[in-house]
Amino acid sequence: MINPSASGWIDKYFTKQKTVPQTVYSNPDLFYQNIRNTGFIYGHIVSFETAVPIETKGWMQNEIPKVALLNTLYSIYGLTTQENNPEIFIAKALDFYNSMNPQGFNLFKKVLPNSPASLNLEKIIDNRVQTNIDIISKNFSHIVTNALLFIDVLAFRQYLIHGIIPEKYLKKIEEAVISLVSLALKTKSHKSYYDDLLIKLFEASVRYSKFSSVSVQNLEGLNLDYFSSELEKYYLIDMAGMALWSDGKIENEETYFLHKLAELIEIPDAFVSESIKSTDEFITSHKNEIPYFNYSNPVKHFYDQTTQSVITLITRNKNRLIKEIIQSKELMLLLAYSTRRDLDEKEKKKVKKQLLDVCKTIPSLTIFLLPGGSLLLPILIKFIPKLLPSAFNENLDENE
Repeated sequence: MINPSASGWIDKYFTKQKTVPQTVYSNPDLFYQNIRNTGFIYGHIVSFETAVPIETKGWMQNEIPKVALLNTLYSIYGLTTQENNPEIFIAKALDFYNSMNPQGFNLFKKVLPNSPASLNLEKIIDNRVQTNIDIISKNFSHIVTNALLFIDVLAFRQYLIHGIIPEKYLKKIEEAVISLVSLALKTKSHKSYYDDLLIKLFEASVRYSKFSSVSVQNLEGLNLDYFSSELEKYYLIDMAGMALWSDGKIENEETYFLHKLAELIEIPDAFVSESIKSTDEFITSHKNEIPYFNYSNPVKHFYDQTTQSVITLITRNKNRLIKEIIQSKELMLLLAYSTRRDLDEKEKKKVKKQLLDVCKTIPSLTIFLLPGGSLLLPILIKFIPKLLPSAFNENLDENE
């Protein structure tokens, strides 16, 4: 049995798979359909597309995506090169990841130059899957992060074809996904604040892009001509469809949006119908196992649950936090003003920067510095004034 948290699991994976003849995909449509059926595209893996079945009983939540990522990278390697040599694949995968150096994400901090190639790939995959393991992913956002793992697979295909990752490829495909999710949610007849939060969750899960806001207003405003592979186009349609399904249904306007997208990127309408059907069947079958879809409004549930977790964290570090905040007179005043009026953009940026500096000094609060941590900062800002002494507001009165 493979233990994805124990050193040597990649070698064990290939040893087990070598016991039967390996299938190499020759049809991209079949590859994509089979990978989607495993749940990898949706970020919730329910099976592996392998010649030898893999037993996952007793595995941790973050262990399944590790094997799924390895397996899908190996499958795209076979599809692209028509080879199935594990040693060459591992070398290519290492070269591929070594050509990536996303800003602010030290993917290779644990990789040792003299270690066996398979062990170094294990460390990279471990970092790649676990980057967002923090207070957010304890609720449900791992499905957002894991759904974006297929971007690695598409980029690896580009690397195998060209010998390099095309310039800004990763940034462009992430931006396309986020923009499509945003546009898809705008087509909903019943919109809510939580739709916007869902977009922010996607934005917090990206690796290679920095977003301030999604500015594209329509499909025609997207530069989708850049994506020429059917696999890229299928993925973009499925991601838009998954976002639309977040409220449990896809209405006529939303269906039209997906068909319009397909027309724009020259994908047959039949794929859209099949995509909607597959997404509905998969999520309906497994939503009781997926925290994201297990509530009438999953984003609201996430926000409520996370708020309580953050408050608990702040309360436990109350004394140290107050001490650090009081040392900054400007931060104190801005927080006080925030209880009486809306801060302007310049003031908000000051509060955010100074609070992040405070969090750096308190180990338990470095959660706010992790990927996705910025989503939690408004909760921290809102709750802090309640912790400060009663003289806090009185002193402000004297200053005004």
